[in-house]
Amino acid sequence: MLITHDTRCALDAVVDLVNTAPDTESAASGGTEGLADLAALGEFVRSHDISDVGVLTERDLAGVRHIRGRFQEVFAAPEPQAAAAVINELIAAAGTTPRLTDHDGYDWHVHYFAPGASIADHLAADCGMALAFFVVAGEQERLRRCEAPDCRHAFVDLSRNRSRRYCDSRTCGNRLHVAAYRARRKEAAG
Repeated sequence: MLITHDTRCALDAVVDLVNTAPDTESAASGGTEGLADLAALGEFVRSHDISDVGVLTERDLAGVRHIRGRFQEVFAAPEPQAAAAVINELIAAAGTTPRLTDHDGYDWHVHYFAPGASIADHLAADCGMALAFFVVAGEQERLRRCEAPDCRHAFVDLSRNRSRRYCDSRTCGNRLHVAAYRARRKEAAG
C-alpha cells in the first residue's frame, strides 16, 4: 500500500490524537487527559505542524475531544463496515472540500478540509480520509490497539506482513518479552 507523505502525517496525527484520551484500562496513560486545556491542544497542533489553524478556543478543544472519541470507534471497529460508517459520518460532518495546495515549501498535495475550517473539522477531514484509504484498500485490520495489557494505545501497523503487536516494540514489546522470559526461567528453576 502506497502511503503519501500527507497521509502518513495524518495517520501520525490521528494515532497521537486517539492516544491523548484518558483510558482507565491503561496504566500507560494513567487515566489522564492528554488534551487537558488549550495549551495542550496548541502543542498538539504545533507538534503535528497542522496548517491553516486560527486562534484556538474552548469550542475547538471540545470539538477535537469529540472527534477523538469518534476516531477511537474506528480503531475499535470489528469490521470494515463499522469503521466506514464512522469515517463517513466524520468526513460528511466536516464538510470536506478537497483542494490542491503547495504551501510552506511542500510539493503539491491534497487538503480535504475547507478553508477556514475549525481544527476539529480539519482533523476529521484529513485524518478521516487517511483512515478511509485503509478501509478502501482492505487494510482496516492495520488500525490496531497495543496488545500489552497495561497499554492499549492505538497504532497503525505498517509492517510488511501485518505482524506488529505493540505500539512500541522498545517499551511495550520488550517489557512483555522480558516478563515472559523471567516467567519461563522461574518455572524452569522451580
